[in-house]
Amino acid sequence: MTQAVKNIVFDLGAVLIGWEPELAFTDHFDDPAQIAPWLSRVDFHGWNRRQDAGRSLAEAVAQARADHGEDAAPLVDYLANFGRTINRPVAGSWEILEALDAAGHPLFAITNWSAETFPAALAQYPRLKTAFRDIVVSGAEKMLKPEPAIYRLLLERNGLHAAETLFIDDSLANVEGARAVGMDAVHFTDAGRLARDLEDRGLL
Repeated sequence: MTQAVKNIVFDLGAVLIGWEPELAFTDHFDDPAQIAPWLSRVDFHGWNRRQDAGRSLAEAVAQARADHGEDAAPLVDYLANFGRTINRPVAGSWEILEALDAAGHPLFAITNWSAETFPAALAQYPRLKTAFRDIVVSGAEKMLKPEPAIYRLLLERNGLHAAETLFIDDSLANVEGARAVGMDAVHFTDAGRLARDLEDRGLL
């Protein structure tokens, strides 16, 4: 017999919390239009993913300086300025979170996020501490979505059955990773579509 979904697992970045990394570096550029080419030049997103996997920011900055010389200098301020990058909540998503909570669904989260910058998210969005029964932070666990191990860690740590658990993420690769371990999963594009997907499953 098919088990009914009751547990809801959220991704955080781009699902509940917007992320604009360029805002961490505005002090270093006279023209904001210069930031995007610089981010590409230093492979910021590849660099940042290593922190999401558990590398320390001190090691990351040292490696960037070795790879890019003085062009990497703005990265030194990333941790101090990180709060600027997450000032915008994703429109409509928090209301859905609250509706699911009010309906009695156990809520959890799995996020690809550096262990060193995650405290800023907790400070700026204190509801994270009370809404979720558990948050798996990739940088703390040294594993990343869409690796099967990170989904299994959440399930095992909380005694959840994959077939009773729905995962929500803006990355299709991460959605497919959740499905691969037996979870139902929704690809997040916007809050309106998410609400419809949850309603279709009888969760809202």
